Amino acid sequence: MNKTAFVFPGQGAQYAGMGKDFYDNFKESREIFHRANEALGFDITKLCFEGPNEDLSITKITQPALLTVCLAIYEVLKKSDDSVVMGGLSLGEYSALTAAGAMDFETAVQLVYKRGNYMQNTVPIGEGGMLALLGCTDEEAIAFCKDITLKYGLLEPANFNYPGQIVAGGKSIAIDNAIDKAPQFNIKKAVKLQVSAPFHTSMLKPAGDKLKEDLSKIKFKKPVNEVISNVDTVYYEISKMAEKLEKQVYNPVRWEACVRKMIADGVNTFVEIGPGKTLSGFIKRIDRNVKSINIENVQGLNTYLQFAGA
Repeated sequence: MNKTAFVFPGQGAQYAGMGKDFYDNFKESREIFHRANEALGFDITKLCFEGPNEDLSITKITQPALLTVCLAIYEVLKKSDDSVVMGGLSLGEYSALTAAGAMDFETAVQLVYKRGNYMQNTVPIGEGGMLALLGCTDEEAIAFCKDITLKYGLLEPANFNYPGQIVAGGKSIAIDNAIDKAPQFNIKKAVKLQVSAPFHTSMLKPAGDKLKEDLSKIKFKKPVNEVISNVDTVYYEISKMAEKLEKQVYNPVRWEACVRKMIADGVNTFVEIGPGKTLSGFIKRIDRNVKSINIENVQGLNTYLQFAGA
């Protein structure tokens, strides 16, 4: 049976103006933005629409802003279709779980605001960072990280995005040394990323510990749709939600494996809900035979509705 997957982007997809045409055109979307403002106690809507981008790029703002925009779009799409599988990249997993009904929107937006705070404050600015490793296999990237860790300080794989792109994170000194050493490990290119912390590495374990306390207070519900986990590529069960969301903070995101698992389970169309086209780009590099549609504006929504009605 052919299935559709709704997938939600992670940090880095944000930009000033995101979600505005949904707010202008749909009552359901406006309600989500208003609920976000109320739950957070500040005007996240204004930040989404007007920026500035420097403020939107602050992790504790980025996370609730992206979740709000993704859910504002999803509310317009929403229909009871249990054949839809869901997933998300890092933060996007919270959008997927909220869309699938595992937690209510207010709980989710407050939770990711706290998550952003913990992640931002765990590693002081300048002490850690991230590096994209291009044109190598997963095994080459893992071997490279081990070698750098032994010689210069911690470097770990953080995101397995698609074949030939692995992101690593760790100590700033390790990253600076790694750039020169990459060619020795059959890595075509190593590019330093403009991020403030080594996300999805063991350096973020203290943030996971703090988040664990918040997660323990949440009464999760059984998701209406299957939602795949970045941590182990297994669909979420209620009993494992808190544990997996905690681990996700300091474990690598296995996006390529998640996409391959969904395809193996019958997904042939991926619908990226939210700003940017990052996930659509990754999916095309993982499997060119599946269809990928992006909904970040009303035009994208209309394209999808025409396709879905075909």
